[in-house]
Amino acid sequence: MTTEPEVKVEDKLYQNRYRVDSGNSHITIKPHETPSPELLALVKVCPAHCYTQNDKGQVEVAHDGCMECGTCRVLAEGQGDITWTYPRGGYGVLFKFG
Repeated sequence: MTTEPEVKVEDKLYQNRYRVDSGNSHITIKPHETPSPELLALVKVCPAHCYTQNDKGQVEVAHDGCMECGTCRVLAEGQGDITWTYPRGGYGVLFKFG
């Protein structure tokens, strides 16, 4: 009996390429002193790990590497914690397999 080789998500994500629009993020986080539960959840659920918590406990975003999957939109945009738009034409994720 043969088993399929284990494939890690990180290995698959590495296959994608990104055209980063430096200085023009398509995601912005509302200024906050204490992050909402939704912002804190983004640190854990974003598959591209674009969200991090800084030394002051605030959530920050690094849009380079964003897969434009919509997870953050579903979780936090409706709460007013983030603003998300598609990257400008020619920028953003370039999926290798479609």
